[in-house]
Amino acid sequence: MHAAAYEPSKPECIAPAKPGGGFDLTCRIVSNGFKNADLLSTPMAVTFMPGGVGAVAYNYINANRRDDGNALVAFSSGSLLNIAQGKFGKDLDENDARWVGAAGVDYGAVIVSADAPWNTLAELVAAVKADPTKYVLGAGGGVGSQDWMKAAILMKSSGVDPKTMRYVPYEGGGEAIAALMGDHIQIYPGDVGEMVGQLEAGKLKMLAVMAPERLEGEFADIPTAKEQGFDAEWTILRGYYLGPDVSDEAYNYWAGQFDKAYANDAFLSTVNEKGLIPFKMSGEKFDSYVKSRVGYMRDLAKEAGLIK
Repeated sequence: MHAAAYEPSKPECIAPAKPGGGFDLTCRIVSNGFKNADLLSTPMAVTFMPGGVGAVAYNYINANRRDDGNALVAFSSGSLLNIAQGKFGKDLDENDARWVGAAGVDYGAVIVSADAPWNTLAELVAAVKADPTKYVLGAGGGVGSQDWMKAAILMKSSGVDPKTMRYVPYEGGGEAIAALMGDHIQIYPGDVGEMVGQLEAGKLKMLAVMAPERLEGEFADIPTAKEQGFDAEWTILRGYYLGPDVSDEAYNYWAGQFDKAYANDAFLSTVNEKGLIPFKMSGEKFDSYVKSRVGYMRDLAKEAGLIK
């Protein structure tokens, strides 16, 4: 008699934040998306565990639910950046979880006001190179945050030392956009997703998407930084991990469910509704990808003098 294949008894998605915002959205993608795609026999509960861009949840899973195959935890590139900088605790790194599947991605974008004098990334970079202290970059997040990293990568690919850039942190994207309109900052390294519907209003210009290739739909005409000759790419990843000691049966079950979801229109439309671009990667390949991203971020953080 063969044992039944793994089936979660109490599937749960832990959103490491308060309701609303990106982690909540990430959990809704799996709870609603899997439901819409008929991939779960038991409804998935969503629980909230705020603290440190995922640090509290990461520590909790590692202390209390290391082998619990029921609990998927949402993470973002911001979580990975904090892991890279050792902010999840000195004893925890990217090897203390089993990274299982992606919810979707967004990409960085280089945004200026509509009346800015530059129409290409090269024109902007030439101006910044001529006088790095003249132009102020600003975004939602302090030094070492994702938005700061996007700015640093942009500067680095332009041959400007990131340490010389003037950067102003705001509470969020909305505040940074207001600052851009008011000319308090001149360059906003934002996200493509938050620009949906904004470009038609004609108040902002997007000079580049920080994606590996051009996007489809509304942003199809915006060239990538790469095709304009700048090695500035930033993928904003949202996905899920399981505890470090979860069985292969449970891990492979969830990886398989993600593979089915990626082929399912109901799931993919849930991803699109939540403002993300599908990113179809799960299982061991995804685990390796996440670990390599953390390594890349750690190198960037060292280079920028954020960690030793």
